[in-house]
Amino acid sequence: MGALRLTLVRHLAGAAAGLVALYVLTTSVGPYRDLQIAQAAYLTCAVAGLTVLTGLGGQISLGHGAFMAVGAYTAALVSAHWGWPLAAMLAAAAVVTALAGVLVGAVAARLQGPYLAGATLAFAVGLPGLANYSHLTGLLGGQNGLTVTPPVPPAALGETFPLERWQAWIACLGAVVTLFLLANLTGGRFGRTLRAGRDDEIAAALCGLRVARLRIAATVVSAACAGLAGGLLAVVATLAAPGAFPLTLSLQLIAAVIIGGLGTLPGAVWGALILVFVPSWASDAASSSGLSHDVASNLPLAIYGLVLIAVTLAFPRGLQGGLRGIGGAARRRLPPSVRRFAPGGGAPGVPATHRGGADEPTTDQASVPDPEGAGGRDDDGGGGAGGRGERLRR
Repeated sequence: MGALRLTLVRHLAGAAAGLVALYVLTTSVGPYRDLQIAQAAYLTCAVAGLTVLTGLGGQISLGHGAFMAVGAYTAALVSAHWGWPLAAMLAAAAVVTALAGVLVGAVAARLQGPYLAGATLAFAVGLPGLANYSHLTGLLGGQNGLTVTPPVPPAALGETFPLERWQAWIACLGAVVTLFLLANLTGGRFGRTLRAGRDDEIAAALCGLRVARLRIAATVVSAACAGLAGGLLAVVATLAAPGAFPLTLSLQLIAAVIIGGLGTLPGAVWGALILVFVPSWASDAASSSGLSHDVASNLPLAIYGLVLIAVTLAFPRGLQGGLRGIGGAARRRLPPSVRRFAPGGGAPGVPATHRGGADEPTTDQASVPDPEGAGGRDDDGGGGAGGRGERLRR
């Protein structure tokens, strides 16, 4: 219990520090940057949920843009027909999308590899098109979508308080809460069982884990995060329309997971920041380059692609994995008496927790039982279910 309490306190401290940093950042920039911060915040929710499904669960999903559409339309419908408050509207978006995740997860549990990718790809392509279906046009607004009433800042903030800053605060709060909940969820038994099923499905089944149920649970959690992201998108953009959820959105979310760091929650933040700010920086560079219109219009896409390629080549395990590698190299250069107290250096009395990439072992994985009972490994160090159980214990 002491280790769990220490982990919870550390996550609470991190969430509080993140909120303070975001408050300082949003109050020091203009309305345009506030909107960009809000966009990065709700994309962080979606990327973090996809990190749990793909990075920890090993399930490829190309349909998270469709989950965001479900959340956005749910928020818009709840706001228009029942006038629910903002918190209830976002909660409804997450719950309804989680229910959709149950249906998709039940199908995904029976599929693997390219078959799963194809099924989720069809989901991403087909679902937003329902808004143009003749029998649903009156409900979903067709191609024009549904408008969402902008959230009104509290009167205590003053009459001149910028709406963009208030929207950024809402989105940032949603992102911090999502990361806090996912950090506690994946750092416990749920995260350990997900990694066990991802690393060796047969060994996990021999240990008594129900792999199909784990995959469905991971899909539900990931879908709820994407639904919250869609609800926040509707609040920030004040619109839920099918054009906001193209197939490229789902592909960008997958790219953000890989570039930020597969299986790491801090990597989800890095990936969302890249999705938002790299294209903006590329567009600014193209507009100020003085090149012809034809070249300048295609330059942002080229710069964006080059940046993604460079990051992938420089940090094969993502930005978070690269930063951890740099930090580990720096710690190894410290004297032994100082190294043990450095961040991540294993200070006495502080248990290690999962902060690294998807393939990094954790100390609490030792609670996964060996499929052969006490079973060790063969004399040559490999082979059989006992060897797999030993790998899970490590």
